[in-house]
Amino acid sequence: MTEPAFAPRPRVTHDQLQRRLDTRTKPQGSLGQLEALAIRLGVILQAEQPRFSQPCILVFAGDHGIAREGVSAYPPEVTAQMVANYLAGGAAINVLARQHGLGMSVVNAGVATPLAAAPGLIDHSFGLGTRNSLREAAMTAEQARAALAAGRSLAANAIAQGSNALLLGEMGIGNTASASLMLHRLTGWPLSQCVGRGTGLDDAGLERKLRTLEAASARVARALEPVEILQEFGGFELAMIVGAILECARHRCVAVIDGFAVSVCALLARRIDDAALEHCVFSHCSAEHAHRALLDLLGQRPLLDLGLRLGEATGAALAWPLLDASARLMSDMASFESAGVSDKSGS
Repeated sequence: MTEPAFAPRPRVTHDQLQRRLDTRTKPQGSLGQLEALAIRLGVILQAEQPRFSQPCILVFAGDHGIAREGVSAYPPEVTAQMVANYLAGGAAINVLARQHGLGMSVVNAGVATPLAAAPGLIDHSFGLGTRNSLREAAMTAEQARAALAAGRSLAANAIAQGSNALLLGEMGIGNTASASLMLHRLTGWPLSQCVGRGTGLDDAGLERKLRTLEAASARVARALEPVEILQEFGGFELAMIVGAILECARHRCVAVIDGFAVSVCALLARRIDDAALEHCVFSHCSAEHAHRALLDLLGQRPLLDLGLRLGEATGAALAWPLLDASARLMSDMASFESAGVSDKSGS
């Protein structure tokens, strides 16, 4: 029988990668969590010697109508002000991107203030913020589907240009409220377990946020499918992140997950496609109330636990050197045989 012209490439498995690590010049398991990370990266990238190419930070920005209900410590206009800060290079994520030599783009998914064209800004707006989900669906079904598709398209474009790691972050006043609502409806957990202080609410503000979100959730009592949850309570920037995660799962691309809101996006992506989570690396556990429980639900161990609550992909950028180190250790470390070093058996 004639062999096919293009035989499928053999799959790089966990066991192959484990064997490679076990023959490197180190005691087995001595690199701890970095070894599990190295194997995960090798599986995602389908390479025994994983290497990163053109890693890119994508910060998705959008406003939320429910922010007008006082669910954040900051006023809604801060979203546009922070986008301007990103574009000027003055935010925390800019500092970290420069430190690690990471490319960075800001995506206008739906900021309430019109934004002028600028280098580093990708204009993919679906409106001047979502509608107020306390009173009506945050977006139409068409907008939800279009935002998901746009996130997919943006990720696909970055991958086509050579990126095999996307660091995903968000900016949007009110988006922890939106993420908390989505988590509540995706899991059935009580809202009191899902709602946190966001950017720094005091006790009175936290209570107001909880009561507002309880009323918003009660507006739609019936069970909802994942995309319907996104439509009713989500944000344009969160929808685009879900789409980007789904697209990473279609390719050999690592999705580096930032904080609470992006982790909720990963949960929603998994509810749409079970394979989505396989391409995600969770950078850190934030100070947001429900984040640790969410990571446990997803079966994920974060790389960092620093009490961060900033968002904008800062946790992903801080964790990046660990991803890079893990890939390099898997790829570049000598074996016992090649280095002429005896292994523990003396062979």
